[in-house]
Amino acid sequence: MSKRKNPIVKPLIMSILSFLIILVVVIYAFDKDRGVKQSTKVNSKPPQTSTDGPTESVEDKNKQLHAYSREIFSLSKEGKVVNIPFISGKTNIKEVHNEWGKPNQTTETASGRYEEYEDRNVVIGYLGEVISDIRSYDPELQKIPQSEIKLTCGKPDEIRSYKDDTHDQIILVYQVTPLTELKWILPKPTDQEPNPKVDHISVYTQVKNQEGQPNQQKSISDMISGMSLDEKIGQMIIAGISGTTMDTNTKNLLTKYKVGGIIFYQNNLVNPTQAVQFVNQMKSESDPNLPLLLGVDQEGGRVTRLPSGLVNFPTNKEIGSINNSQFSYNVGTILGKELKGFGFNLDFAPVLDINSNPKNPVIGDRSFGNNPEVVSKLGIQTFKGIQSQKIIPTIKHFPGHGDTSVDSHLELPIVNKSLAQLKEFELIPFEQAINSGADVVMVAHILLPKLDAAFPSSMSKNIITGILREQLDYSGVVITDDMTMEAIIDHYSIGKASVESVKAGSDIILVGHDYNKIVETISSLKTAVQKGEISEQRINVSVSRILKLKKKYGINNAKVKNVNIEELNQSINKLLDEYSK
Repeated sequence: MSKRKNPIVKPLIMSILSFLIILVVVIYAFDKDRGVKQSTKVNSKPPQTSTDGPTESVEDKNKQLHAYSREIFSLSKEGKVVNIPFISGKTNIKEVHNEWGKPNQTTETASGRYEEYEDRNVVIGYLGEVISDIRSYDPELQKIPQSEIKLTCGKPDEIRSYKDDTHDQIILVYQVTPLTELKWILPKPTDQEPNPKVDHISVYTQVKNQEGQPNQQKSISDMISGMSLDEKIGQMIIAGISGTTMDTNTKNLLTKYKVGGIIFYQNNLVNPTQAVQFVNQMKSESDPNLPLLLGVDQEGGRVTRLPSGLVNFPTNKEIGSINNSQFSYNVGTILGKELKGFGFNLDFAPVLDINSNPKNPVIGDRSFGNNPEVVSKLGIQTFKGIQSQKIIPTIKHFPGHGDTSVDSHLELPIVNKSLAQLKEFELIPFEQAINSGADVVMVAHILLPKLDAAFPSSMSKNIITGILREQLDYSGVVITDDMTMEAIIDHYSIGKASVESVKAGSDIILVGHDYNKIVETISSLKTAVQKGEISEQRINVSVSRILKLKKKYGINNAKVKNVNIEELNQSINKLLDEYSK
């Protein structure tokens, strides 16, 4: 018997299948739509809203920096700095203190007094009572790159450098007026940072001297281009003189030969009144555009040149045994005050020789001792003290006179040491002092056969240029020891020796005695230039260093009044009492 199919089943199955198909389509459509929305949400950025206004573009920032740089450059021509109410060359210290109050910190340097206002990012320098230097460390100007400076200000008139333990900088100098410089100070460009940003700026103005006359502020290159060969060679001579008053020979040295400086010895200085008058006479007779270096050997101990009446300092050997940095700095400070009181501006001190040879007849207790680190530390503090009074210190006797057994005043010493040996001992104090800002190095008359068998150090290119200039990276003034010492004149004519010394790299020839030898030295140098043995450009290099030195220390021919011996002695006695306890 056959089975009969249920008529309801088939339509029901078809309905279920249709429903399922519709459901699948709906779900697929929903998922696809949700995916699109999610994708849109991830990849599309909604419109930006800001409560700070529109975003500043790079172009806008560059325009602002350019405008700020132009403002700095423009204001500097008036001696002004952005956001600072004072004027370099005009505003005095009382006005600053009335407006801003007392500074956070005050520093006395060779170039003047500097006061720091930390919260204002400003340092103000004074020459006397008047602002000479306004330095701004404003964070806004520290956004300016080197490329923007050159774009705004053009090519600098001069590019200088500064380097110490923590800084390696370049200084772009713009002579914005005859008396004012705008200086941009930046880190030295490197391969990693070829376009560094500004550290700070300085607006420096030459202020009037004590006689009320503006100091000459021509650029060094302009000054040199306007000098005759005779004037240039004259600047390279520091001469000794005879007597205690101006005589014909001394006047000739100043007016005819235009010597750059005078060294005084004890027999030139009878008493305080005469000494001051004699120094003032020198200034009266010299060219105000080329002020004189006026120097003495004022070391303290057994080497003193100033007139009697001053309390003497202990020897450097005794100071070395005390071994106190502050004491050495204070000694240097008072030495500077002594020279300043008499009208001098150059001290042939301190001695940086290490007294390693007990038979040494010339150094001995003039040295701080036989330890290179002690000699370095105390010597540096002494010269910094001298510098604090705007007196030029001289580190001597390069490359080291401590291991000699004969006196170079009487004979030529010979030291059989290699460069490696010198670096491990004798050169240590000189290298550290150079890195600490020494401006003048005196070179000794010593023969070092392993370095130069032909010439003593004061005439040796291997030693002056090769070691001092190149290996120790020294760019300051090099002066010879006295060329009339037997170590030289027993072996060479002074003219020949002086020519060789300049060829070797010396800037100043010291001729401490004998007017005729001074004239011979000047004549020999001039003949060497005329014959092409020395180029005039080589002379210009030395003259540039000498004029920069004079400019740095504010050397001028302003006369001084009588020195206060009692006040100096009180300072000396107080210091000695303090460290004798």
